[in-house]
Amino acid sequence: MQINPYLFILPRTPGQIVWNYKDHTQHELDLDYSSRLAQLIHNPELYDNDNIIDTQLLNAGILTVSVINNPVWGWDELSKIYHIGTRNIPCEYIPDNIHEWARQYLEHCNEVLASSPPADDTAERPPGRRIALPAPSTLNDDSLSNALTRRKTCRSFTGSAVRLSDVGSLLYLTLGYLREREGDCDDSIAEGLDARRSSPSGGGLNACEGYLLIQNVEGLAPGVYAYHPTEHALSLINPSPDTALGNLLGGQHFINNLPLGLFITARFDRLWWKYPHSRAYRMAFVEAGHLSQTFQLAATALGMNTWLTGAFADDQVDTLLQLENATEQPLFFVGCGESDGQAMCQEMRDLLRETPA
Repeated sequence: MQINPYLFILPRTPGQIVWNYKDHTQHELDLDYSSRLAQLIHNPELYDNDNIIDTQLLNAGILTVSVINNPVWGWDELSKIYHIGTRNIPCEYIPDNIHEWARQYLEHCNEVLASSPPADDTAERPPGRRIALPAPSTLNDDSLSNALTRRKTCRSFTGSAVRLSDVGSLLYLTLGYLREREGDCDDSIAEGLDARRSSPSGGGLNACEGYLLIQNVEGLAPGVYAYHPTEHALSLINPSPDTALGNLLGGQHFINNLPLGLFITARFDRLWWKYPHSRAYRMAFVEAGHLSQTFQLAATALGMNTWLTGAFADDQVDTLLQLENATEQPLFFVGCGESDGQAMCQEMRDLLRETPA
């Protein structure tokens, strides 16, 4: 007898939940079943065909007769659980043709729309005044290929101030609801879900938000600002952190003088509303990636260099963005400003040039 290798056990008083994250099945065990499972985990040879608990654990797939292939995994168990647990969306019926798909998807959307979408917390938080941003300017760059070939990750910034007009253009092109697409009508789009950004978003939900960390922008006091895409405006939510930026971003102190950074967050509640399966968690990261690339290309076209990272102190960033214990969570950070174009900071270049003793 074998223990299924794809089990994750959650303590839920007065029992425990055994989750088969590969097959997407869950079983609640009371004390008797939990105790027996613990014995069998310690020694599977104790399995007894005459023990009703044992046979029920076998029928539930918690135990298996044969060895289940368990591929080598180079990361920790959490990443394995996440990856395998979001594979193979369970579907009661796979449509055979486009007509069946359309009917099935419409039925799903109608079920979703029967409940109210999550409230737009960013519209109400914080309650302070809005700071209107300049209208986006026309970029001087003559082609997308120019921006793509010139974009590079830099780790040496001058700290020079960024113009407010460039901030307006950058945010509008990355996170703004495009006025240019307001007339792009489609009767298949539900009311309230017609806002469109320059980057794709799963289900058109625009589940990602943006928070600016301003250190040196003309006309804006240093601090942390929420961006409101509907109004194309900012609101101050916190003063500048009382620690160097590098302390927030994994000790990467070469970035301490970055004039402008953007935390990209995800509203998980928006995704839960339409997509109950955990595979939608992947879409949050995909959308953040789209926005990151758009930000970098727009910044490059505006004449700036960029830097990006997924390494940050989550608890500190949560506090800074006022997102403690929220259904909105930070996923990524991108920044831009004037740079000498170096891929590595001067300190690292000096270290690499040192002659071994």
